[in-house]
Amino acid sequence: MSNLIAIVGRPNVGKSTLFNRITGSRQAIVEETAGVTRDRHYGHAEWNGRKFSIIDTGGYVQGSDDVFEEEICRQVKVAIQEASMLMFVVDAMEGITPLDEDVAEIIRRSKKKVFLVANKVDNHERQSYVPEFYGLGLGDPIAVSSVNGSGTGDLLDEIVKNLGPEEEIVEEEVPRIAIVGRPNAGKSSIVNALLGQDKLIVTDIAGTTRDAIDTRFKGFGFDVVLVDTAGLRKKSKVHEDIEFYSVMRTVRTIEDCDVIMLVIDAQEGFESQDMNIFQLAIKNSKGVVLLVNKWDLIEKDHKTTLKFEETIRNKIAPFNDIPIIFTSATTKQRVIKGLEEAVAVYENRKRRISTSKLNDTMLPIIERTPPPSMKASYVKIKYVTQLPTRTPVFAFFCNHPQYVRESYKRFLENQLREHFNFKGVPIGIVFRKK
Repeated sequence: MSNLIAIVGRPNVGKSTLFNRITGSRQAIVEETAGVTRDRHYGHAEWNGRKFSIIDTGGYVQGSDDVFEEEICRQVKVAIQEASMLMFVVDAMEGITPLDEDVAEIIRRSKKKVFLVANKVDNHERQSYVPEFYGLGLGDPIAVSSVNGSGTGDLLDEIVKNLGPEEEIVEEEVPRIAIVGRPNAGKSSIVNALLGQDKLIVTDIAGTTRDAIDTRFKGFGFDVVLVDTAGLRKKSKVHEDIEFYSVMRTVRTIEDCDVIMLVIDAQEGFESQDMNIFQLAIKNSKGVVLLVNKWDLIEKDHKTTLKFEETIRNKIAPFNDIPIIFTSATTKQRVIKGLEEAVAVYENRKRRISTSKLNDTMLPIIERTPPPSMKASYVKIKYVTQLPTRTPVFAFFCNHPQYVRESYKRFLENQLREHFNFKGVPIGIVFRKK
């Protein structure tokens, strides 16, 4: 990948703030706590008509009490390997620290083009702190303030000068599939099983993933964007501000995706928070595939799968026309099947039924089973059409739309599902005056 730049450095020097400044987004969580960014986080930037990609990494640490230290260090090294150029961020207020020297040594060994960024130069006085960083032997330090933006233009000018040849980026419609669920259900492990590499940090501690991570996945005949998200906890358990931001980011991820793969822990079953995520997806008209993960850890007989599936479908009724796949990220059992179903649901979500076909199918059914009368008035449905919306919505035209009961609406939805394939997709039904 040419024109890919990694932001590296020790914790709390302002890497994520710089990432947000350059990408013009709030993609990375920014918090005055060391170690907030754990996974590599990808974004896109443009300056003077040139586009490039950028990676925000976890802060490089050695000898800390953080159980994630080893994983974060591995992620930083992977980012350095992936990137064509590096932005090494240091704190002008604190000067050179032993950790800065450790990072500088790793960078020198990489032999990559590096931009030494002295951050937190928020006023003229702090400019005098910058020359100290010549001592790292990595060239001229560029003074910036990621908070107020000063100096970032000069930094971007230097980056653009050193970019490789322009890559032609073809915008194409690719399914965005979000992997969501409660903490520690195995979401990142599912992504890693699909990718065949340890791209995401996976530990046995709930809440490892804090940002949503986009990964383009091409393989086994698929071309999709996988989004691994922070686990959604109940609000009462969200103690840290960071957790709060993660939950908000996951909610936004659900809003922005096409299909969610809702991962539940087979050992814990389908709980209230799983239902909250499910309902959030339905509210946003997203496709849904349910993955029952860690199925290899369950003692089974010939009825276990059927009973488990029946329990879930009863809980999510009336909308229970969704694929339920029993998987194991550890053994990779049926993980590809889960992705197959997600792509099929994506296609179902785009499905358009012609008005003639709809009426040929639905009007005879309505004639055999008409809506119940209400206040001595008979509801007569004249015709049905699919509205030109991004997700399936059907309009039934009738003489008394206000008298159609919810139970009859569900009947019509069930008939649409029986005759046309909308598995995994919420259907909207509206009644309009003819």
